[in-house]
Amino acid sequence: MKHRLLMVLTTLSMVSAIVSAQETQPTLAKIQSGNSISIGHRETSVPFSYVDTNNQVIGFSQDLCDRIIDAVKAKTGHPDLHVRFIPVTSQNRIPLVQNGTVDLECGVTTNLTSRQNQVTFSDTFFVATTRLLTRKDSGIKDFADLTGKTVVTNQGTTSERLLRKMNEEKKMNMQIISAKDYGEGRVTLETGRAVAYMMDDVLLAGARSLTAKPADWIIVGTPQSSEAYGFMLRKNDPEFKKLVDDAMIRVMKSGDIKTMYDKWFMKPVPPKGVNFDFPMSESLEKLYAAPDDKAFD
Repeated sequence: MKHRLLMVLTTLSMVSAIVSAQETQPTLAKIQSGNSISIGHRETSVPFSYVDTNNQVIGFSQDLCDRIIDAVKAKTGHPDLHVRFIPVTSQNRIPLVQNGTVDLECGVTTNLTSRQNQVTFSDTFFVATTRLLTRKDSGIKDFADLTGKTVVTNQGTTSERLLRKMNEEKKMNMQIISAKDYGEGRVTLETGRAVAYMMDDVLLAGARSLTAKPADWIIVGTPQSSEAYGFMLRKNDPEFKKLVDDAMIRVMKSGDIKTMYDKWFMKPVPPKGVNFDFPMSESLEKLYAAPDDKAFD
């Protein structure tokens, strides 16, 4: 009996040691030893990160992420590096980065100081503002018009936090629906279960492009916040962060970022061939000229 107990304890100790080693292993060493990198992506975040009709991950975020993957291939000496794509949501994206399932999350995550306690962010690659998507004939012009109405947003996002805070502080008596992702949020809005959808303006433009009649919808409302998008990676891994940031800075300062931007925001994009017609803002131009990883909150 004592012998069996000793064996069990020894096995548990070995497993614990292996898990601990995996958790503390630098990302680049992990990628090199396994000849594989795990990329977290979104499924419906048009035009940043989504899955096309051929089940391929595409978008502005993914094009930028591909440059980082190329840098990883060069750094590790693995030109044939296997890229594993893992879909993530607003709810599970941070835990999946923390536990090592995802090496780099290339989606649409806002860099918040509160999140920096859990993960590390790359340099910012996009700046958005939080507004509302609604029907042109809904009568909704700004957030004050939402009093007593049903509104949808995405669970676990900055927009949800701001909307709930507004509802409580201003006693607006809104009914708030928390969608699991952009696809569910759009359907909730389009089917009339909510009069407005609060999220980042550019993502609302993406949701609008996927409706049956995009011309019926309009983005309105005074911006409630500015969102700095960054890619997430595990904390305390300066070597990997430097590689990620350096790859992004090369794209930004070479001018390639403008070509990428025009491709996804100023030209027709899949699946419906809708042009977002979303010109690059002056603040974004300045950011690309002098990249940083600062949170706005």
